[in-house]
Amino acid sequence: MKLSDTKKGYSFKLAAFSGEALFQSLDKDLQDFIHQFGSAYKLTYQELRQVSEIAIDLKMWGDISVVDRLNLITSRYPAGNGNSKKQILKELQDYWQTLKTKPSDYSSNAPGVKSVVRKVTDNTNDHEVFGPCPVASEKTVCCNLLTIDAVQGCSLGCSYCSIQTFYTDGAVAVESNLEEKLDQIELDPMKNYHIGSGQSSDSLAMGNRGGVLDAQMGFARKNSNIILEFKTKSKEVDYFLSRKLPPNIFVSWSLNPQVIIDHEEHFTASLKQRIGAARTIADAGIIVGFHFHPIVYYRGWKNDYLQVASMVMDQFSPDEVGMISLGTLTFIKPAIQNLRKLGIPSKVLQMPLSNAVGKYSYSLDIKKKIFDEVYKAFKAWHEKVFFYFCMEERILWQSVMGTCYSSNEAFEDALFQSVSGKMK
Repeated sequence: MKLSDTKKGYSFKLAAFSGEALFQSLDKDLQDFIHQFGSAYKLTYQELRQVSEIAIDLKMWGDISVVDRLNLITSRYPAGNGNSKKQILKELQDYWQTLKTKPSDYSSNAPGVKSVVRKVTDNTNDHEVFGPCPVASEKTVCCNLLTIDAVQGCSLGCSYCSIQTFYTDGAVAVESNLEEKLDQIELDPMKNYHIGSGQSSDSLAMGNRGGVLDAQMGFARKNSNIILEFKTKSKEVDYFLSRKLPPNIFVSWSLNPQVIIDHEEHFTASLKQRIGAARTIADAGIIVGFHFHPIVYYRGWKNDYLQVASMVMDQFSPDEVGMISLGTLTFIKPAIQNLRKLGIPSKVLQMPLSNAVGKYSYSLDIKKKIFDEVYKAFKAWHEKVFFYFCMEERILWQSVMGTCYSSNEAFEDALFQSVSGKMK
């Protein structure tokens, strides 16, 4: 075989890899560099993919570019040496892995991220709007949450959001005939239900467009055996202040320290605004809830999360708070791929991705550490507010709380009874 034939054959391999969405998400200069590096060291398809992933990660994390890193490494390993490729890739991977084992550093200024204008459409498709939580798993302790998909897609720009995995066309679709679809749902009158509308979109970000909030209030009035949760990262609560509401609804906020909001929750309300909105709702006599989810492990995390817990306890009485959940970063593989394709500055993947019953998350040791500290911060409320872990294993419940529900049904019933017992 002629040398030219070999080069031609490898060019075909590069061309095939170049069509991948991951590679296409890189800027032109970086694509050219990876082409040149791949040609010089005859990288396999999988090696090209890994170098591309590392390139994206280093850029997202605000670290040294893969170009500078590889130039530094390759200066010690001449091309043509049979062992060079293995050594170069090992050093690159080792550097990447070392970064992931250290807590992320958010001390620099938050990066500027352009807001993406998402098209808002009215969804008239004949599809189901009611069903089980899309992230539920039989392998974790689950609250059996049911969801109403009043809106599909979100424009609040959280880097870690799984919604972007399910709705990839960039549009936000508002259900135009939600009332009709909810009227067709028949619930067992002998059973109690916890239902939420914040799984396919932020519950309040689109307001009452298309009458979606009106429809859900009607559904709550019709079914007194449900508690209906509106989960949000917004400050949009005017709707709840201008209407007579059914007694079996409550509003909950996902909370994070402001540094995480600035860096990872780009177009959401600030921590102060979320707490203020919750205070307004509680003053109106409506039960509130809080989700410390996702708790992020980073340099300074402990002090920051304890401050958030202190803010909640200082500004609310336990009688006003229906429940508090704890959860952390959890990814499915498509969500990781989408995050890399987006390429926005983010450190959420700067973590040692451990297998978490079919998904990827922190190790159990890190989870135990962060959950234990946040849970202990609320010690005075342990007997007065319902606490739970979202999508976590039984072993973590036992380790942190010292107990766990015997079944998902028992968990579901305890949550319902605790929250509904505080509703007026």
